[in-house]
Amino acid sequence: MDLSEVRQSIDQVDDEIKNLYLKRMELVSKVTQAKKQTGKSTFDPEREKNIILRVTEDVEPDKQVYLKRVFESLFETSKAYQTVNSEYTSPTVVKLKNAIADGFKPFPVRAKVACQGVEGANSGIAADKLFEIADITYFKNFEGVMNAVEKGFCKYGVLPIENSYAGSVNAVYDLMKEHKFYIVKSLRMPVYHNLIVNNGVKISDIKEIISHEQAINQCRKYLEKFPGVKITPVANTALASKMVKDSGRTDLGALSSRECAEYYGLKILDADIQDSNSNYTRFIVIAKDLELFDGAKKLSIMTTLPHTPGSLYKLLAKFYSLGINLTKLESRPMTGANFEFMFYFDFEGDIKSQAVLNLIAELDVGAEAFTFLGAYNEVL
Repeated sequence: MDLSEVRQSIDQVDDEIKNLYLKRMELVSKVTQAKKQTGKSTFDPEREKNIILRVTEDVEPDKQVYLKRVFESLFETSKAYQTVNSEYTSPTVVKLKNAIADGFKPFPVRAKVACQGVEGANSGIAADKLFEIADITYFKNFEGVMNAVEKGFCKYGVLPIENSYAGSVNAVYDLMKEHKFYIVKSLRMPVYHNLIVNNGVKISDIKEIISHEQAINQCRKYLEKFPGVKITPVANTALASKMVKDSGRTDLGALSSRECAEYYGLKILDADIQDSNSNYTRFIVIAKDLELFDGAKKLSIMTTLPHTPGSLYKLLAKFYSLGINLTKLESRPMTGANFEFMFYFDFEGDIKSQAVLNLIAELDVGAEAFTFLGAYNEVL
């Protein structure tokens, strides 16, 4: 057989597979109806295991694993089909449906907002962009912001979650496991760094440069111009500016924003020194209560997964089978558990969609630990 003849034979087999697949899905529909009546879950791991054992039993060893993968894909598409055509519930879904029933509201114009740092911090700049009128209270660290929101001292908090160049703000992700809150909006804000000093200082005078570690990472190439200069991380870029001002030193510089330079009366020696001109930081707005605002098309969740081979793949297959666009996956080690991780997912979806609600219900009921972080709008 030449190549064209082989391909014709493959096409014939593909047509047979298609017809058998459609027949199988008809039977899946009947299973879905039966499960609705009995209240059973679409996920039956024992049944899937028995099918794999049966269909691979008399197959050549070098093809067994590949056949197993084929049937795993069948299972995932079958479950996705059942998910779309079913209605599941869980405590989280009940709460979400109540919030949906309350309606989507316009985002607040005025609010009391918690931010980390001091006056001039990027979080404060982000808060002013997110709220028309932001009454900002600054806290020493990220945990202080979360505590202020949890205890009701501030209605909302603004936190950096990731940077397009330096990556995720791991400290915030780690604190998510310890604090209860919801994300209600997010902002992608361009970040520009500048070398700022006290008036009268020249570049040749500088012996130390201070800033937040994220800003330092974002200006690595620029800092190579200062081989003998000490680079010192501090809590945030705004604090670095304040430290330069308060110290009065003529050998100290900071990597910070133009707003900080203006606020503290400092001089910009070099402007826009970040390594990438596409340098964005993503900020999230957190609230104590679940709120849904206009334009909420992005969702965030965190969940544990079984410490077994393929558990992450199976979850990713759910997103793929449902046609859900996954925009971020982050894993962080769990404190006190060896080689156990918490997984964070951002994805695009309609929170009113039954398929999305069913996916959340499955994770809420099936995972050892699951948290719905929010449905929200992300703005630029």
